[in-house]
Amino acid sequence: MSWKYILFDLDGTLTDSSEGILNCVRYALESYGYEIPKEEKLIEFIGPPLTTGFQQILGMEEEEAVKLTGKFRERYAVDGLFENRPYEGIKEVLEELKAAGKVLAVATSKPEKFAVRILEKFELAQYFDVIAGSLLDGTRESKSLVIEEVFRKLKLSEEDKKDIIMVGDRRQDVEGAKKCGISSLGVYYGFAFSGEHEEAGADYIIDMVPELTNILLP
Repeated sequence: MSWKYILFDLDGTLTDSSEGILNCVRYALESYGYEIPKEEKLIEFIGPPLTTGFQQILGMEEEEAVKLTGKFRERYAVDGLFENRPYEGIKEVLEELKAAGKVLAVATSKPEKFAVRILEKFELAQYFDVIAGSLLDGTRESKSLVIEEVFRKLKLSEEDKKDIIMVGDRRQDVEGAKKCGISSLGVYYGFAFSGEHEEAGADYIIDMVPELTNILLP
């Protein structure tokens, strides 16, 4: 199978963002006097939309989750977004895909303005035709809505879906792809838990960055 359009998640797929995200979750919780969970619990925040994360992972009501999301972003906008690094070999993979004529896009639940700043900082933005993310007002957070925004920006049709694949490290990427009717590639070098991609029903699964081209460049 060969895909013309390749959509990438950002956190845990293009970059290791764990330091910044975990520091900002701690900052938000400490600011409102919450006990800080162990790191294995905090890791669950990498992937889902933040407000959803505070509700599902820590059992908060929506109003409280929205408040903590705002506090998270207070630190993230200044320091957290650059406590981050591209995965080793990812730049070379992107170069190879572009050289092969692939159309590349980013589809992230992270606010779009932050995603653009991160990709520009680490000199990855040049590889992408489209960068789509959530909005700071809390809309367009789900992965399926972000994927649909990529479709809109690239003017993709229903017929084009057979030529599109979503690459990501969490079940939300796989589930979003399924909802939008496209193929999915789950990666285990990011923050997925063991068995997560199998349970979500990913079409393809890999463990290491260099394996990306084995699937994406057949």
